[in-house]
Amino acid sequence: MPETFAQYFLEKADKYGDQKVALRQKEYGIWREYTWQESLEEVRSFAVGLLQLGLKRGDHVATIGDNDKQYLWGYLGIHAIGGTVVSLYTDANAPEAAYIIQDSDACIVLAQDQEQVDKMLEIREEIPQVQRVIYWDESGLWEYDDPWLISFDEVQALGRKLLEEEPQRFDEEVAKGIGDDVALISYTSGTTGAPKGAMLSHFNLILAAKDADAVDPRSDTDNHVSFLPMGWIAEHVLGIAAHCHSAIILNFPEEPETVRENVREIAPETIVYSAGLWDNIVSIVQARMLDATWINRFMYKIFMPIGRRAADKKLRGESLGLGLGLLYRLGDLLFFAPLRDQLGLSKVRTALTGGAALSPDVIRFFHGIGVNLKQVYGMTEISASGTVHYDGDIKFASVGRSMPHTDVRISDSGEIHFSTPCLFQGYYKNPEKTAESIHVDPDGKRWFMTGDAGYIDDDGHLIYLDRQKDMIELSNGARFSPQFIEGHLKFNPYIKDVMLVGDKSRDAVAALVIMEFDNISRWAEKKGIGFTTFADLSQKKPVRDLIKSVVQEINESVPKDGRVQSFVLMPKEFDADEAEMTRSRKLKRQVLANKYAEIISALYSDKETLTFHSEVKYQDGSVGSLENELNVIRV
Repeated sequence: MPETFAQYFLEKADKYGDQKVALRQKEYGIWREYTWQESLEEVRSFAVGLLQLGLKRGDHVATIGDNDKQYLWGYLGIHAIGGTVVSLYTDANAPEAAYIIQDSDACIVLAQDQEQVDKMLEIREEIPQVQRVIYWDESGLWEYDDPWLISFDEVQALGRKLLEEEPQRFDEEVAKGIGDDVALISYTSGTTGAPKGAMLSHFNLILAAKDADAVDPRSDTDNHVSFLPMGWIAEHVLGIAAHCHSAIILNFPEEPETVRENVREIAPETIVYSAGLWDNIVSIVQARMLDATWINRFMYKIFMPIGRRAADKKLRGESLGLGLGLLYRLGDLLFFAPLRDQLGLSKVRTALTGGAALSPDVIRFFHGIGVNLKQVYGMTEISASGTVHYDGDIKFASVGRSMPHTDVRISDSGEIHFSTPCLFQGYYKNPEKTAESIHVDPDGKRWFMTGDAGYIDDDGHLIYLDRQKDMIELSNGARFSPQFIEGHLKFNPYIKDVMLVGDKSRDAVAALVIMEFDNISRWAEKKGIGFTTFADLSQKKPVRDLIKSVVQEINESVPKDGRVQSFVLMPKEFDADEAEMTRSRKLKRQVLANKYAEIISALYSDKETLTFHSEVKYQDGSVGSLENELNVIRV
């Protein structure tokens, strides 16, 4: 019985050989297909080449780059000889990459292209344990002459040479693997401190993939578009592990910028987007409707309310009735089906969202157009195997019920705890934090303490509120989730991001709001409003009035104590490169609160304007300063 990624992969390659497509990669405008046998040959030569470079069983290899065929072959090649993958976000800057590579003791780095290689060269002295950097996209690297660097093809050539002498070496190495071997060290987002490396075994990840398959079965004819960042746990479980276990076909986009176009071309049966991407799709649809022909605007206005009503009835288990049923079928024919096709969702059976709780408004929107969108709630430490919506049992306000093999409970303090065989082996080199995160009950059962607040309703659904530390409590004792209200605000096409503020010393909620520049700029052009920059547009009175009207409307649909009383339109977006948010786009609330303390203070004063000075770092490393006159908007 297979136990590791490589053993499952080898089993599928033996089963399908050249008879079935394993993956596709779009290159130069053409989808190129690779069979399981072709994929196996690539993995085999790379894996044995790593042995020639000196990689030993149990060694760690850091990987950074966009999802593509070489990333997959490298990933499986590392596993085949007993190595551990340490995955980084592609857009991690040099200091972030240095921290993870050094902390994880990675001895080899698999870096995609010139951009990633340049990062490695920049931090070379900070990662002295790294013996070689392997790159696979040679564009721009032809003049690099450094023995520290070696190409993917050169590693494969080393492997083929050794295989001529030892043709069974690959199979022998794969056979040595066991399920408890550490397959992945995945670093947490680090919203409050330095990221921690969660050690996940082959057993953890493959069981998580099996459990996901038990909820939403996937077959060897299903297509999966692999583009979610490998720094996030979801793609490891629902992409690569599912490829090895269920033989789904992996499809790699041509470029990150062509993902939406490539998704439409493939039309996958299952798709996984982050909550932010689903939010963004809704914003794009809403914005396009503003510029659409009168007939499309008319159909959107008529059929979307019908779609939402139908979705509500279906999810309550009620019949649509003759009238609503006919109207919905007409809407599907004329509007919903063409819209799904435009979004690449024409064949989708199951659409999943993770990384953060998604606003009920967004879930209702997609169910209204006929997309079976379901929440998945989990975290790296439990291999993303927490709760999920089951077909026929979806609640917009919940994150579903516990997955197979997973138990969920709520502590006396309201904290969500999980117990599952998918629980990680601990934080790498950090036994103290490991001990702090795991509670062993009197029966010896291990529970992961998430730090999230929530409760379980009468139907067994988990209602996620927010991070416990992020819950806002006002001076009047009112306590609520900022993320819930932020989700409502971000559903509007004119708002991209928002952070609510408030604490025990204050009696009202205020907000830092980021406008959706593309949509606002088109709106401003239609209105004949001139502007030069993001900052300039954000402070225009018509724009302030527009966002004020949006906030006033949203205030009517949220709890009274959580209504925004004042806000500032920020002159720039929150930026991961400035450590204002994580690479998975989670807000670093304390960082933002400290950085923008002057603005937050003005929100609770009688000021109408303030001059805000900010530091800006340019690409050449120089530092300058910007001065913005900001308006405080009272609601």
